[in-house]
Amino acid sequence: MTDSIPKGAAGRVVDEIDRARAQEYALLATLLTRSPDAELLSRLAALRGDASPIGIVHIALAEAARRTDQEGASREFFALFAGLGEGALLPYASHYLAETLYGRPLVRVRETLDGLGIEKTPEWTDPEDHAGFLCEIMAGLAGGSIAAPDGADRDFFERHLSPWIRRFFHDLERAKSADFYASVGALGRTFIDIEAEAFALSA
Repeated sequence: MTDSIPKGAAGRVVDEIDRARAQEYALLATLLTRSPDAELLSRLAALRGDASPIGIVHIALAEAARRTDQEGASREFFALFAGLGEGALLPYASHYLAETLYGRPLVRVRETLDGLGIEKTPEWTDPEDHAGFLCEIMAGLAGGSIAAPDGADRDFFERHLSPWIRRFFHDLERAKSADFYASVGALGRTFIDIEAEAFALSA
């Protein structure tokens, strides 16, 4: 979804925790921008978890993946993100923060992306304040594939995700047409809570 053009960023060391964070963000980015195919559902069905909050939602996601199939997930994705029905969601910062599309939150995202030297690919037609797009940026910042100064992931999170994206994941978790995607919402909500707490503790 993005083309990264590094601008004078220092190559920082990416530890195991940051790699795990990047994987969570990348998974959310994938699931929010396209419905999972059979291969991805199979991989998700094999997820393991533990008694931690993130482990519990991983177990729930695995169970949801086992009880759906590619066609069912595709119908659910369309109903949630492409349809116009009662259960449809608008996964954009502008919608949640300004009750419009292409609002000031999108302008702020574009300003930050420009500062990081990041452009969206021509194939990506949604506005850049889409939840999946923002999760992809966070995956790149956390995992080091987007060159940026130390703390850029925290700054991006606090500016562009923290003010709204937990509400979006909560809405996804409780959407009437969501079954598999209810577990995606739970994963997103739980992970965002963990990120917010970690950033607060490191302040």
